[in-house]
Amino acid sequence: MILSASRRTDIPAFYSDWFFNRLKAGYLQVVNPYNKNQIRTIELSPDKVECIVFWTKDPADFISRLNLLQEYNYYFLFTVNSYPDQIEQNLRSSQQIIRTFRQLSALLSPERVIWRYDPIFFCQGIDEEFQLRNFDYLTGKLADYTEKCIISFIDYYQKTSRKMSRFLPEEISDCQKINFLKKLEKIASRSGIKIEICSEAADYAEIGIEKASCIDLNLINQLTGKKLKLPKDPNQRKSCNCVVSVDIGTYNTCKHNCLYCYASNNCKVINTVRQNPDSPFIGNI
Repeated sequence: MILSASRRTDIPAFYSDWFFNRLKAGYLQVVNPYNKNQIRTIELSPDKVECIVFWTKDPADFISRLNLLQEYNYYFLFTVNSYPDQIEQNLRSSQQIIRTFRQLSALLSPERVIWRYDPIFFCQGIDEEFQLRNFDYLTGKLADYTEKCIISFIDYYQKTSRKMSRFLPEEISDCQKINFLKKLEKIASRSGIKIEICSEAADYAEIGIEKASCIDLNLINQLTGKKLKLPKDPNQRKSCNCVVSVDIGTYNTCKHNCLYCYASNNCKVINTVRQNPDSPFIGNI
């Protein structure tokens, strides 16, 4: 079993006490987000969990307890965007986040800390020039601490469009994407970072950008020393290449308040969420 921790919330940033308590207890529970009466119990013993994939924007609180994961195989998908505070509303400064990224990479390895620059969008105050300059800055800071950067373009779901509307988001044409990605790939290659693209139907292999698998079977097999054969996750978008996993998060519990986030609806409600660290669920008082 592969654990995804989590597409739905930032467990390393906000629920580290809960997570390590659940490891000690040996199980956790997840409520089906589409059927509240359906509850799944997940066993967490190392012989049941092949690998844990952590998704985070700030695992600073996690780092001091990595020793508690020594019986598990795991890696991190670490998003560093350095977008303005009006967009990413509740993150520490870019300098602090970069420092945490480097610290985590030094403790694990560049291979096990994958940088996500995600999502990419153009809007008022964030044009192509900003994105290229910003990406160039971040590659310079992270070049020796990661091997790969996974990128994606924003998908404007209804909730995302509503939250982003005051910044006048722009549609990006296919031609714009190709020209922009060529420039992005050139920047990354100068720093020795490989770019992969997440959940895009178009094929950009000709310009040096392969399709990403965030839940990556090749990396999981490398970390575990096994030859697992897992299917693509049928619960993800058609263009997603991730293999099947069990997500242990809960929607509407992330407190970063990023306006582009598809996993959160109401920032005011989320900010009042209290967590009982001894609960088997996230978001349970």
